[in-house]
Amino acid sequence: EVQLVESGGGLVQPGGSLTLSCAASGFTFNHYAMSWFRQAPGSGLEWVSGINTGGTSSSIADSMKGRFTTSRDNTKNTLYLHLNNLKPEDTAVYICAKPSEPYTRVKNPGEIDSWGQGTQVTVSS
Repeated sequence: EVQLVESGGGLVQPGGSLTLSCAASGFTFNHYAMSWFRQAPGSGLEWVSGINTGGTSSSIADSMKGRFTTSRDNTKNTLYLHLNNLKPEDTAVYICAKPSEPYTRVKNPGEIDSWGQGTQVTVSS
């Protein structure tokens, strides 16, 4: 059974930083590119980032570029999202996602077959 378990969220002041983790199990982690999405209150899912299987190539949504980065540790089956210079509009549930196809980076939620439960990030003074 595929499991994706996020952690690391919390309340942070504007300008602050957090690192989110996603512990993966139940599948061959290093065969899958992985993604992060987020969902703000009253909004739909928004793609945040993607990273290839080896962790050598990643992409970030334009509105978060320069502030967010993503990485992975295949020896620990763990995906990370590093959030810097956080803004109130970054308040959302951040969700780790596995695509249905191996070796394929995706941005479309329709191409995801497994989701974590999400971790809440709240940016407020």
